[in-house]
Amino acid sequence: MIQRIQSLYLLMTTLISLLFLKGNILKFINNEGIRYAVSFRGLGQITGENKFELVSTMVPHSVMLILIPLISLIAVFLFRYRRIQLRATFILIILSVLLVAATAYYGISVIRDYDVSLVAGYKMFLPLLILILALLAYRSIKKDEELVRSYDRLR
Repeated sequence: MIQRIQSLYLLMTTLISLLFLKGNILKFINNEGIRYAVSFRGLGQITGENKFELVSTMVPHSVMLILIPLISLIAVFLFRYRRIQLRATFILIILSVLLVAATAYYGISVIRDYDVSLVAGYKMFLPLLILILALLAYRSIKKDEELVRSYDRLR
C-alpha cells in the first residue's frame, strides 16, 4: 500500500539508491590535476575526454549497491506481511550501514594510496540519507505491528 508512510520511505530509499548505479559516487583530484572517481564499477581514472578508465574493482561495494534498491523494492510489496517486511527492512539497515562504512573506507584508502583530495558532491551524503530513511521505515513498520497486536488483544 503506497499510502503507508513506510512504503514512501522505502520507495525513496529505492529511488535514491538507484542514483548510485549511474555516475560517480566519490570524486578525487590530485595536485597534478589527475581526477579519480569511485563509481558502481569501481575506482577509475577520468581522462581528458571524461572517459572512465577502470583502475580497480570494488566488488563488495557494487554488490551492496545492487542489493539495497532490490531489497527495498521487495520490502515495499511485502506490505501484507509486516513481520517479513520488518526483517527485510532490518537487512536493508544492515546493508546501509555497511554501505556507509564501505564508502568511507574506500574514500580513505583512495586518498591515502593515490595522494588525492576529496571533491565534495551531493552523492557522498546519500548513503547516510538511505540509512536514515531505512531506519524511519523500520520504526514505522514496527509501530504498525504493535498497533495490530494491540487490536488483537482487544478482540
